[in-house]
Amino acid sequence: MSKHVKVLLVGGGGYVGVELQRLLAESNYQVRVLDAFWYPDGKWKNLDGDFVKNIEYIEGDIRDNAVVRKALKGIDACIHLACISNDPSYELNPNLAKSINFDAFTMFAIEINKSSVKAVIYASSSSVYGVKEEENVTEELICEPLTDYSKYKVMCEDIALTSISKDICLTIVRPSTVCGYSRRQRFDLVVNVLTLSALTSSVIKVDGGEQFRPNLHIKDMIASYKLLLETNPKIIDRKIYNIAGENLTVFRIAEKVQSQMRESCEIKVVPVIDQRSYRVSGKKIESEIGFMPKYSVDDAINDLKEAFYLGKFANLKSEAYYNIQQMKLLMSKGTIK
Repeated sequence: MSKHVKVLLVGGGGYVGVELQRLLAESNYQVRVLDAFWYPDGKWKNLDGDFVKNIEYIEGDIRDNAVVRKALKGIDACIHLACISNDPSYELNPNLAKSINFDAFTMFAIEINKSSVKAVIYASSSSVYGVKEEENVTEELICEPLTDYSKYKVMCEDIALTSISKDICLTIVRPSTVCGYSRRQRFDLVVNVLTLSALTSSVIKVDGGEQFRPNLHIKDMIASYKLLLETNPKIIDRKIYNIAGENLTVFRIAEKVQSQMRESCEIKVVPVIDQRSYRVSGKKIESEIGFMPKYSVDDAINDLKEAFYLGKFANLKSEAYYNIQQMKLLMSKGTIK
């Protein structure tokens, strides 16, 4: 894709999406965002900078055909980020989650074939691999999803590959667990939650600790999307790419967090709850289009630490930092149906 195109971010008001908005808008893309905006800080304000003039917001439900059709009008490229994005949130209301993560995507595939869109990037997840013993999990290995969240990611990949028109360049990405500071911050992701624990108490609680997790700085995540938008479609069409950063055990992440704290804190290991363990390889996207991460888990920890001391997290008890807590709040109010 060339620059100055119109890009739609479906579900673009989230943790990754809000930072992607800014990166693309600052690069002179015309950005349209379709989101229900369940979480605060998913929109930029005019005072945030001149880049905001390149962003258009549509607040709506991605399960509504008419809303999706309106959002796709006149769009050149689309990045589909929308989903209820972690297992506890998914399990809170499985029927709601299925309607958003699977049923809505089925409808989206139909609508995009009627649109002017020339390129689609679908955000799947590295969680589709489940538990793997291999030192480097490549895109060629079989998916063994352990939860409904990851099972539906695999099913949506299949829908994209079989239902989206061959006239549209389709790329599927399987990101590692994203970490670092965002305007729409999350503290329910492994690096982020361990960093917050160290900043707010003298103990870092580690779930098990021996599980390997792939971790990706948020700046690298959004840079990969931009690079894919600007890559020759012939190279990336119908391709699946891991977006990988550092593969670390949860205990090693805790050690990295501990080493950056101003005050001493201890690491306390608690019984394992989440048994997922896998190490993801990013060699395919590196060899085919030259993407390599520039930032580390240490950078993410430092970014969060600096934001904390600068007072960027106004109320750390706010539900908005935790997807499942915010969903529970909005469901109790009848906002989410």
